[in-house]
Amino acid sequence: MSSFSLAVCALLGALLAQSYATALAAELFLRREQGALARRSWLALAIASLVFALQHGYALELAVSTGLHDLRQAVLAGCASLLLALAVHGLRRLA
Repeated sequence: MSSFSLAVCALLGALLAQSYATALAAELFLRREQGALARRSWLALAIASLVFALQHGYALELAVSTGLHDLRQAVLAGCASLLLALAVHGLRRLA
């Protein structure tokens, strides 16, 4: 595989993982049985995850449309997004 293919796959994975984290955080925000502080924390996490998902989407669009890519940044984004999605999934069980 070329570095371009790896970067596109990593960015696509980052986008999907970040979108999953956004959806989970938004779902947890909508639960009424939590306190106000917990709900605001989930909302802040959902908004931040959404912004990062948009960033990964823009980086993916740039890579696909122009061919400009940075493999290290794409792999780092993929790993960070995957870890965040796993963390939110784990916190979901506690909430």
